Amino acid sequence: MPIYLAAESELNVGQDLVLEAPAEEGSLVVVFEDDGHTAYFYALDTAIADNPIHDALHIYNVADVSDNDKPSVVKIGWSIDHRKAVLLINDYPHAVFDFDARQGYCRSGFPPQMGKGWSEGGHQWDDAALNLFA
Repeated sequence: MPIYLAAESELNVGQDLVLEAPAEEGSLVVVFEDDGHTAYFYALDTAIADNPIHDALHIYNVADVSDNDKPSVVKIGWSIDHRKAVLLINDYPHAVFDFDARQGYCRSGFPPQMGKGWSEGGHQWDDAALNLFA
């Protein structure tokens, strides 16, 4: 998976963490957030002043993570063209944003849809999303 690493942090599930990963070129940013209860992955375009958030993907509920007492490593990578981002936890892909297709994919498939113009068919995981980084 040819990506460049944009952000990395130790993750203690259920402890507040915000990890921002801007693309090396352009105005696109993705953000992983664990607020102590749930974790989400956000797609943003900082060139849009009024509401830069395009989409949001549910990653986990803290109460449902079986080994939440063990530290993990969260990484965010970008494709070489700076248009696709992947969220990895312990090197396992949990979510992908494709800014060109305006589509987000996550293992939970939640929420079904956030708004018009992005992920209109939902957020269901598709292993083919990993081919975006080939």
